[in-house]
Amino acid sequence: MTVSIQEFFQSYPWLQTLTALIALILAALFANFIVKSVLLQILNRIVARTAFGRDEELRRHGVIERLANVTPALVIAAGIVAVPGLPAVVVTVVTNVANAFMILMVAMAISAAFNIVDTLYHRRPEARMKPIKGYIQVVKIAVYVVAALLMIATLIDRSPLILLSGLGAMAAVLILVFQDTLLSLVAGIQISSTGMVRVGDWIEMPSLNADGDVIEIALHTVQVRNFDKTITTIPIRKLVTDSFKNWRGMQESGGRRIKRSIYLDQTSIRFLSTEELAKLESFGLLETYLRHKKNEISEWNGKLGEKARVAANTRRITNIGTFRAYVDTYLRNHPGVHKGMTIMVRQLQPGPEGLPIEIYCFTNTTVWTSYEGIQADIFDHLFAILPEFALAVFQNPSGADLSSWASARPYLANLEEAKEAAGVN
Repeated sequence: MTVSIQEFFQSYPWLQTLTALIALILAALFANFIVKSVLLQILNRIVARTAFGRDEELRRHGVIERLANVTPALVIAAGIVAVPGLPAVVVTVVTNVANAFMILMVAMAISAAFNIVDTLYHRRPEARMKPIKGYIQVVKIAVYVVAALLMIATLIDRSPLILLSGLGAMAAVLILVFQDTLLSLVAGIQISSTGMVRVGDWIEMPSLNADGDVIEIALHTVQVRNFDKTITTIPIRKLVTDSFKNWRGMQESGGRRIKRSIYLDQTSIRFLSTEELAKLESFGLLETYLRHKKNEISEWNGKLGEKARVAANTRRITNIGTFRAYVDTYLRNHPGVHKGMTIMVRQLQPGPEGLPIEIYCFTNTTVWTSYEGIQADIFDHLFAILPEFALAVFQNPSGADLSSWASARPYLANLEEAKEAAGVN
């Protein structure tokens, strides 16, 4: 029976070759099944008992799965030479392709291993200060470049040294091709070494519509999550060549600046009467100021002699000056204002919108919501207290103002007619 089978295959050599190829493919599939369904499962169970194996974020990179793909290629590379009747060229091509595939799988496994290293490093406290993702990406590029050279050398069945010897002539072309990568690498090193930008920093770059927190620093790009939850991707070299604002200094200082003005109607500015002064002296925040101011003005006016009879020659207390003193004392006593930083209340250049009284101080927190709450609380109080000083906020006429003026015109016209009829000027 054995002799007849041999004779049969000798009569049909192509069938012997086909049968051997089918057997080789089945062997490769069987080896792949054994490795992935048996050995890989056993290995995963062993790894699952370790701290790394229980971490889903680490397991998803699939280092072991990529290495398992080498098995069927290894079977084909070893078994193709045993297939009878195949031309030497076909055997060489299949062997080279299988070897190139194995090189690719090993390179992908190494890349996945570096991803695990990056993931583990990002869990360390110093990762925010010194991110290494850019460097890991450079190493991965080098791994793939080496793998590509080895694959090409394997496919053409030549030594890799032959390809490497030609890289000198291709240096200019390679620099041109990897220009962005090289510039990004240099920019990444500058940013990392100087600490210009770190993961978690709030940066503002209006030219690229970026205003939010840095969530990732990679080889080529920096990702910023804006406050509207959109993501802006910035070329990393832009952070070296272009200007941007980093709010880290504010966050580390423990205080955030309030710089806002109240625009006063200049027609409401005047001297305070004796009755108004007596009323304001009952304000606890003004007690010390008014006592000191009245003594100062009394001494000044006492030196004028007879000239003091003319009110224009004397110094008097103004409502706006008293209001500024009140605001300054109010800020220094406010629990939300940082006492160790600048506190100032000043007048700015008056303009068509009135006289600006600028409040300049810092809150004792950098949390956005708390900061806005403290700022609103301060200005709520100041707007509400203005009438106590006989001051008015400037506001451009609105539609409601124009409507009230229009409705008042008939009344004013009737009043003028009544005056004329009564002979009153």
